[in-house]
Amino acid sequence: MTARPATAGAAARRTPVTALRGVGPALAERLARLRIGSVQDLLFHLPLRYQDRTRFHPIGSLRPRAEALVRGTVEHVEQVQRRRRALLVTLADGTGWLVLRFFHFNLRFARRFQRGQSLQAFGEVRAGPTGLEMVHPELEFDPAGQTAAGTGRLTPVYPATEGLTQRTLQRLVAEALEGLRKGRWPLPDRLPPALLPEGLRVPLEEALGLVHAPPPGTDVAALLEGSHPARRRLAFEELLAHQLAMVRLRCLARRHRAPSFPARPAGLAERFLASLPFEPTPAQRRVVGEIFADLQRPVPMLRLVQGDVGSGKTVVAAAACLRAVEAGFQAAVMAPTELLAEQHHGAFHRWMAPLGVAVVRVSGRQSAAGRRAVREALETGRAAVAVGTHALFQEAVRFARLGLVVVDEQHRFGVHQRLALRRKGTEGATAPHQLIMTATPIPRTLAMTAYGDLDYSVIDELPPGRAPVQTVVVPDTRRDEVLERVSRACAAGRQAYWVCTLVEESEALQCQAAEETARRLAEALPGISVGLVHGRMPPAEKDRVMGAFKEGAIQLLVATTVIEVGVDVPNASLMIIENAERLGLAQLHQLRGRVGRGRARSACVLLYRPPLSEVARRRLQAMRGTTDGFEIARIDLELRGPGEVLGTRQTGLLDLRVADVLRDHDLLPEVGRAAHSLSRADPPAAEALIERWVGEGVHFGEV
Repeated sequence: MTARPATAGAAARRTPVTALRGVGPALAERLARLRIGSVQDLLFHLPLRYQDRTRFHPIGSLRPRAEALVRGTVEHVEQVQRRRRALLVTLADGTGWLVLRFFHFNLRFARRFQRGQSLQAFGEVRAGPTGLEMVHPELEFDPAGQTAAGTGRLTPVYPATEGLTQRTLQRLVAEALEGLRKGRWPLPDRLPPALLPEGLRVPLEEALGLVHAPPPGTDVAALLEGSHPARRRLAFEELLAHQLAMVRLRCLARRHRAPSFPARPAGLAERFLASLPFEPTPAQRRVVGEIFADLQRPVPMLRLVQGDVGSGKTVVAAAACLRAVEAGFQAAVMAPTELLAEQHHGAFHRWMAPLGVAVVRVSGRQSAAGRRAVREALETGRAAVAVGTHALFQEAVRFARLGLVVVDEQHRFGVHQRLALRRKGTEGATAPHQLIMTATPIPRTLAMTAYGDLDYSVIDELPPGRAPVQTVVVPDTRRDEVLERVSRACAAGRQAYWVCTLVEESEALQCQAAEETARRLAEALPGISVGLVHGRMPPAEKDRVMGAFKEGAIQLLVATTVIEVGVDVPNASLMIIENAERLGLAQLHQLRGRVGRGRARSACVLLYRPPLSEVARRRLQAMRGTTDGFEIARIDLELRGPGEVLGTRQTGLLDLRVADVLRDHDLLPEVGRAAHSLSRADPPAAEALIERWVGEGVHFGEV
């Protein structure tokens, strides 16, 4: 099929990718999986990395898992027939030898290799049965016996999908760049040079050309590490587009009015805070003050409250809910798990019932009659506060006057679900206030980038008397020592958790394994009462077990990671986490936060099964080295990336293609200023940048 020609002078944004040679319906469908529908999309489909073909590597210096360009002389050629037929070519260069292995070949291809022939190969080095090897490397033959020099270029490697090869992407990008240079599809530079930092004022077309096809003489090291001005210029524009998207979300939300909750002397919130059996920390009082100030304004509050495990976010949320209730409105509190929803419901009911405030729980596990009763109470306004999981934003759940939405552990939901719950209280131009809470510490620069539509509060101190939790890392070959430690803790009147971290995808299998672990521990620790809690237990049974653990009737609680958040047992001073290497840093930090809530010295034992991967080793080292949630978050960000840490991958936001929040953090202040300036001075340019870099990802904010 012949692709239709592009309209002369058509903008790259409007020119479909089918204008490129060889792009028919099948290839266009594969490109669409990568969100490539236009020539502009293709030009901004930037390389993930580069294959370095600028220099030859001595064969003797090669290491497994590295990509390398080598040259040498063919010493031996043979065909072998083991489990599958293979062609083996031994290549040597005087420093060592390397096997080139081919599984797919014909006789003509095999005859091209002759002893004494010079050639060069590029590929990934692997450990083979007899030494290092490359499987199906890219080859360049030199019949004259003189191997050519390195190509002097970096070859881009793009994000791809099934049925779409790197060579196809490289060819299409090269054609798109050629059309850009010749003016076939203009690409307006929407970013005024004055908004770019000094040293990054590279024209857009030049920056794209250099990043896609680095010419000879390019500073290879700078390009690979992301410090080259052309790459930094594109990173700045991408970060700016995301910041503009957040500004747009904020503007969309601010179009609505919100109910104003005025301060009342001796109101419900003040009476609640005064009734607590402890004195709120100065940080809690400061954050409560910031929230109350927001709630008095007639525009929707959009505030993120961040606090490490145990910092008292639930108290802050309860005070906010009571401010809404005393103004005649309802509040909804959404938690990511049934167990945490149950914990919140229990705490809120205990705090609010003496104040005459009705609290209900919304759960997908309730009986039909129970669900009907809860829905009726919310629709009629008899229930003032609803606590639940994602069941809260089901269509059947309606509120009489929803004035405040509280979302706990935001990163577990993603932005779509937060906004779906907000719509429950959106009537005409009126929208509820939003309070977002997270116990996952987020570096401030990342929070400003990812949650730019939200104001930002930090509960940056723990209640007095909280001692740091000692963390030790132990191989599972020393399990007997760990059992002895549990025995000593329980004999001293303390309690312990034993968390089962399992490989099985099936929740049923995980629960069976947890049951088996509980049985074995009960046998190994006679005289110690062992309890079990997991995700498939009926809520009433979980409540019974957790109640027994809180009261001290159970000394050792075996659990899956359902106890990650929300469980508060001050007498528990020991946490054992099995297969700790399988968990992420945020989850490990949350689990560790279940102990250290009382006055006794507490410990967390991370049991691992060797050997450890490099990433797992770094995770466990970080846990052993610090209890600072912000430092944990920084390392987690390095290891996993911002989209995974924040749970925003599914939204398109922070799915960064060229920028790196850690590497490019110094650009963020300038990015913020540029976003403020451009959104006011040139809204069409701001919209064009959002469309270019974020695409459909921003539209989840429209209600």
